[in-house]
Amino acid sequence: MTSTVSVEVHPSQFPDRVQKELIQCLRERRIAPKFHYQSYKQSQKWQAVYEAWSPFRNDSDCAEIYDGAFAEAAKLVNDGPVRVVGLGCGTGDKEARLLGLLAREGREVSYSPCDTSLGLVLTASEKARESTPSVLCSPVLCDFAAAGDLSSLFGRFEERRIFTFFGIIPNLEPGDIVPRLAALLRPGDILLFSANLAPGRDYGTGVLRVLPGYDNAETRDWLLTFLFDMGVEPGDGALEISIQDAGVFKRIVADFHFARERGLTVFGERIEFWEGESIRLFFSYRYRPEMIAKLPGAQRLKIAGQWISKSEEEGVFLCKLG
Repeated sequence: MTSTVSVEVHPSQFPDRVQKELIQCLRERRIAPKFHYQSYKQSQKWQAVYEAWSPFRNDSDCAEIYDGAFAEAAKLVNDGPVRVVGLGCGTGDKEARLLGLLAREGREVSYSPCDTSLGLVLTASEKARESTPSVLCSPVLCDFAAAGDLSSLFGRFEERRIFTFFGIIPNLEPGDIVPRLAALLRPGDILLFSANLAPGRDYGTGVLRVLPGYDNAETRDWLLTFLFDMGVEPGDGALEISIQDAGVFKRIVADFHFARERGLTVFGERIEFWEGESIRLFFSYRYRPEMIAKLPGAQRLKIAGQWISKSEEEGVFLCKLG
């Protein structure tokens, strides 16, 4: 017998707010990351990207750095119940490993997978139960980037809390990340986050080296799904994936360039795209490890540990309040 799952929906994912944000994104020609995960089809296509290109899935050393971070986090939390809050949980593979480790050490564990995709929070819940049958899951449909009251949302949990933030930092502007994360923490909490890194000594060369992880068939298929579902046709233009400078940082950007006029009607609003216009579908910042501590607001956090993969393409950082 299949049991039902109760999913809490934060106002940031209420239909009227999502609709208004989508129209604003289209008018501003900059698509928020959340809109690439909203439908089951998009979630499935993103999972194809993840399976094909994620270092965690394809590099055993990368998986080991997460396990090292999880072991250290388990040492730092005192005895008693622990709640793992997976911000931008995706498929929840990493959190499932953390939950399994805590449970094997005899800890009572709860899990709150949070994402903007219903399909992903359900997938994360299922994987958590597979790794830790005793875990209590309370999934939340929520937009971390748009919600302004997350401290109260997660403050109701009295257990020791481990927040995870895996794979999301690259898709947010550097100045927006750390203050929002730090505001969630209270004394005794732990934050684990990952960052996509540029390998090698030369920053620019390192970013160029990882470009094929973005400019590939799976990623193009995933990103274009959003436009095609909106009513754009393949012959309307072309997707270009490039490296751009953004202050002291570099990021990989996916822009769709229109070769002909295309009008879209979205929730009753008419939006016109003209020949020669472009729309930014995606961006991903790449960092060097030493850049993490220099992110705006980072002085509010203490980096208590870091684990870098041998490829130098991914890092996991353990933080507490400074």
